[in-house]
Amino acid sequence: MEAIILAGGLGTRLAVRLPGLPKAMAPIAGRPFLEILLRQLKDAGCTRALLAVGYLHAMIEEHFGGSFDGMRLEYAVEEAPLGTGGAIRNALAKAREDAVLVLNGDTFLDADYREMLRFHREQGAAMTMAIAHQDNIARYGGVLVSGNKIVGFEEKGRSGPGWINAGAYALRRDLLWPASLPAGFSIERDFLMAEIGRLEAAAFEVRGFFLDIGVPEDFDHAQTALQAF
Repeated sequence: MEAIILAGGLGTRLAVRLPGLPKAMAPIAGRPFLEILLRQLKDAGCTRALLAVGYLHAMIEEHFGGSFDGMRLEYAVEEAPLGTGGAIRNALAKAREDAVLVLNGDTFLDADYREMLRFHREQGAAMTMAIAHQDNIARYGGVLVSGNKIVGFEEKGRSGPGWINAGAYALRRDLLWPASLPAGFSIERDFLMAEIGRLEAAAFEVRGFFLDIGVPEDFDHAQTALQAF
């Protein structure tokens, strides 16, 4: 199993809590958040992780080096900010396996990633998105699902229950990117929303715990909520 973690975030909304730290190194229950994600991948059977890094990347590289508990680590460094989409495309070029997991470096999802990859291959999809059900989707925006397929999206702001993008994907290594995309772009806005009809992306439902640490209140909640992971 091979995975990409998006670890280049600036942590703008957490700037007061993270002086001089990249967001992926945010201290959660006494350890960097990135360590929690790497432990998940290691436990799922991942043997190689590509860290898509940019802002203060030397700090991440110095802390983790070239391995984590026997799992090989390599770095895809952004010379200029590439956005979530550009960072994935840049790191995917270094991938070796036919299908690759992608995790957001500021989102925790209690998912069976081994099963997600199996489901992805079974569906024959170019992309599979992990989706989580939330009581109120206003902060995240919604994902519209029909059967096992993603068919559309709802903009942020609508209150009420629904499915959301849970920040984890399985991608074919040879995923076709539109030639019109710039070097830096958003995977959600510029790729998924624009290309969902062509992609026929699969939806992998996750019922486990979900938490985005990108805002101060959830960063604080994570200090206790993620102690067990």
